[in-house]
Amino acid sequence: MNESQIIQELQFKAVRSGGAGGQHVNKVSTKIELTYDLENSTALTENEKERLLLKLANRLTKENVLLLQCYDSRSQHKNKALAITRFLALIKGALIVPKIRRKTKPSRSAIQKRLNSKKKSALKKSNRRKPNVD
Repeated sequence: MNESQIIQELQFKAVRSGGAGGQHVNKVSTKIELTYDLENSTALTENEKERLLLKLANRLTKENVLLLQCYDSRSQHKNKALAITRFLALIKGALIVPKIRRKTKPSRSAIQKRLNSKKKSALKKSNRRKPNVD
């Protein structure tokens, strides 16, 4: 994954942001919409594309375009920087291949310790009972 090449492939669009803010909201386009065409990307290998298509399936459009919006700040530049960092974190997280879990067997000493502790606790509990006088 080549981050600088991926960032060059990103497309940004500034849109008017909703919510509180008074007149400033009505005048300035501070909300950033980031789009990334996953299928036509040259920065990713085919394996990476397949992995991203599987992992990010619920975030992609029908044309396999990833859309991110950022309107946290009143500054367009800050929103753009935030959108890029969120995008890169999302991509890196989706590309992580989980470790394969291998079954392990407990050692003999671990099994013996467990059985000994069970016997010890059983003995302790049986000593708490009233003695059986016959």
